[in-house]
Amino acid sequence: MRTRRTGVFAGVLFLAALFATAQAVDTHWREELLQWREQRARQLSAPDGWLSLVGLEWLKPGPNSFGSAADNRLRLQAPVDPHLGVLELRGQQVFLSAPASSLLVDGAPASPGKIETDGSHPTIMRAGTLTLLVIHRGDRYALRIKDSQAETRIHFQGLHWYAPDPHYRILATWVPFHPPQEEAIPTIIGTTLKLPVPGIAEFTLDGQAVQLEPVLEEPEARQLFFILRDTTSRSTTYGAARFLYTDFPDHGLDHPGHLVLDFNRLQNPPCAYTPYATCPLPPARNRLSIALPAGEMRYSH
Repeated sequence: MRTRRTGVFAGVLFLAALFATAQAVDTHWREELLQWREQRARQLSAPDGWLSLVGLEWLKPGPNSFGSAADNRLRLQAPVDPHLGVLELRGQQVFLSAPASSLLVDGAPASPGKIETDGSHPTIMRAGTLTLLVIHRGDRYALRIKDSQAETRIHFQGLHWYAPDPHYRILATWVPFHPPQEEAIPTIIGTTLKLPVPGIAEFTLDGQAVQLEPVLEEPEARQLFFILRDTTSRSTTYGAARFLYTDFPDHGLDHPGHLVLDFNRLQNPPCAYTPYATCPLPPARNRLSIALPAGEMRYSH
């Protein structure tokens, strides 16, 4: 009898230990998730975050003067010099000329020269409260304008999230493509991005088989980028898409393996906060017929 009681007691202790371990893991996961959500809000509302984006001006071939004066090709609605400089579009290159003394380029007083567009090392121009960046979309170039004193940033009141739910933290199977494929990703401004798709993530949620394809944003990217839409986009989440970034699969991109898809980290694209962003839209495979009531909800301006 004593042996039987001892065995029952040991079993109870084992189950209690498992339960305590599961609770500790769950607590750690929630803490990390909430910290990540707080960090995301700080990044969005930073002086040069997406909430500071106030303009997108497309360049025409040839000279494009910019400044606060009405006679500029690109007029800036901010207290800066009347004529800050000229951006000259020559084919696939952009050059700065006639810079004002108040214009800074990469933190130093501006001088004439080539402007690097958005990518790994873009040229950053600053004037007053403005941050200016030339971006390349398709075969077009534009001046992106951010203002640290933008109303959208100054009056930011936080983001809205679904409550953390471990049901939407999923271990998916990774199926690599050999060789990697290329996907034409549409954007909200009507252009198309051609990005590499290294494989497919497969999983089952609420009895339904799902496949999602990620892209690599840059050749040197160290995360997978999922652009997706689910049925909550009709009501509680942003209608165009949401984004999810994940670590690479456990055996790398080239080998079968597994990866974690934590949909509690689904986030809105920049277009949810400003009409001046150029967001990608989901490829056909990632337009889901299921609901993912997890992650970031619609943003209230």
